[in-house]
Amino acid sequence: MKQTINVLLENIIRQAFNQALIPADYPILLTEATKAEFGDYQANGVMKAAKLLGKNPRDLAALVIELIDKQDIIEKLEVAGPGFINVTLADAFLASFVEQLNSDNNYGVNYLNHDKQTVVVDYSSPNLAKEMHVGHLRSTVIGDALYRILSYMGDRVIRQNHVGDWGTQFGMLIAYMQELNGGNEHQEFTAELSDLEEFYRKAKTRYDTDEEFQKRARHCVVVLQNSQEYGEEGQQVYRYWQDFTQISLTHCLQIYAQLGALLTAHDVAPESMYNKELPAVIESLERQQLLTLSDGAKCIFFGAEEQLATSDTPFIVQKQDGGFLYATTDLAALNYRCHVLNASRLIYVVDARQSLHFKQLFSVAKQASFAKADTELQHIEFGTMMAEDGKPFKTRTGGTVKLIDLINEAQKRALNVASSKNSDLDDNAKQQLATTLAIAAIKYADLSKNRSSDYIFSFDKMLSFDGNTAPYLLYAYTRIKSLLTKVSELGLDLNSQANNQIILVEAIEHRLALTLARFSDSIAITAKECYPHYLCQYLYNLSGVFMQFYENCAVIKESNSQLVNSRLLLVKKVGEILATGLNLLGITTVNRM
Repeated sequence: MKQTINVLLENIIRQAFNQALIPADYPILLTEATKAEFGDYQANGVMKAAKLLGKNPRDLAALVIELIDKQDIIEKLEVAGPGFINVTLADAFLASFVEQLNSDNNYGVNYLNHDKQTVVVDYSSPNLAKEMHVGHLRSTVIGDALYRILSYMGDRVIRQNHVGDWGTQFGMLIAYMQELNGGNEHQEFTAELSDLEEFYRKAKTRYDTDEEFQKRARHCVVVLQNSQEYGEEGQQVYRYWQDFTQISLTHCLQIYAQLGALLTAHDVAPESMYNKELPAVIESLERQQLLTLSDGAKCIFFGAEEQLATSDTPFIVQKQDGGFLYATTDLAALNYRCHVLNASRLIYVVDARQSLHFKQLFSVAKQASFAKADTELQHIEFGTMMAEDGKPFKTRTGGTVKLIDLINEAQKRALNVASSKNSDLDDNAKQQLATTLAIAAIKYADLSKNRSSDYIFSFDKMLSFDGNTAPYLLYAYTRIKSLLTKVSELGLDLNSQANNQIILVEAIEHRLALTLARFSDSIAITAKECYPHYLCQYLYNLSGVFMQFYENCAVIKESNSQLVNSRLLLVKKVGEILATGLNLLGITTVNRM
């Protein structure tokens, strides 16, 4: 089995640790070197081992270096600082390793020997009572990137779009639909639903100002939840609900298509899907004596040592009037994912404000065996996307900004950028480029930030060609495509056996090859920690190193034909890995900027 460079070095150094009588449970602590003068990697575990063994760390490091069998992998070893071991790879080994990176082995990702599992990724999950707004962007693009990355790792990944299609707000909307249309079907007021946000606002106004309307709305909720018991009235209310949710879902699917998100109608697993399972959830919790009655509501309380709640924030699963809550639905959904979909890892991409809810949910799920003992439950929380003034996104009138409006504005601004840099393109080509550039910029601006933090959304910064942005990465890719096009015009065949050898002569070539070799490491850490900005940072670094290589090393104009072929092969590998990484982020590449 082919191994990553990290694993190869770990094994070599571990053998030396064993010979130096360092216990097997002492970590090697292998990391990437932070500066080129420190080599390619650093092994920092000697210092901890020396302290525990009562030895001088530099002396122990020197002993380990003497015992290391460098084989053909390591060029140089040296003791640095208080006992670090600097490791520099051999050019020939590194060149050979990069030569073998290709799509068949997922550019080294297959070397990770990853234990494949079934993973459910719960993301986007808009409320179908209203249109998608800017608050849904982060969950959608982060979740979609994680789906792509985990799939690339070889996991069986199942998308779940847990849309909100149940509850009081739908009674309100149905009552308003009935009022508008005198009890008839929805076809006569389709125009009213063309702006779901406005429709919701009008229905909410009626609900808040008219007590009689409020009673009708509540009645509609009861009828909807028990439609089979209400005969023709139940059928009509149910059809209204179907009509509204279908129109709303169609809007969501259009947004996903524009964003290039992979979510489809097949991935929708709405709240209503679990409605029939909710009584069984309560019954199971009661049977296991996990419930406490508090003011008529059925709750689960947590001890102070669990740090999952204060005395006034229990996990409520059934209200005093018998109604269920989204906590109940979440338990039913979790149980389904673990025992029907047989997932061993559940990932919930939901904003950080729901942190307490998910801590409680996961605790209850484990206690009640809705989740298996070894099931990995993860809340992938994220911060808020803020406007440039540092405040939450709002319209001029103080309303919520629709996601479609944000996308349209980005495309409008991207068209100005595309037109200024590509004046010779026809209008259709400019618009296509602008659309791709806008979506890439929106997604990368989000994914490149640490998801746990709030961030400032800026059209100008995300469309800039300077810094860690989508335009910068796409520009690097277009330079590669342009260079390879010239190669093709010159009649050189990079796929031939005669042109498949890499020779590393300059230091920047070594650094570029090393960066290429680390692609699998960036994928591994991103998949494990679920932080897409790790992959973004890798791609930005790769692009930066490539630019330095391009500026300092002649490629086509090099007189040595072997070096020409070698450098072109490096360039080709950079293009392939850059395109692969961007695709894993859900970003489409372009051949011209």
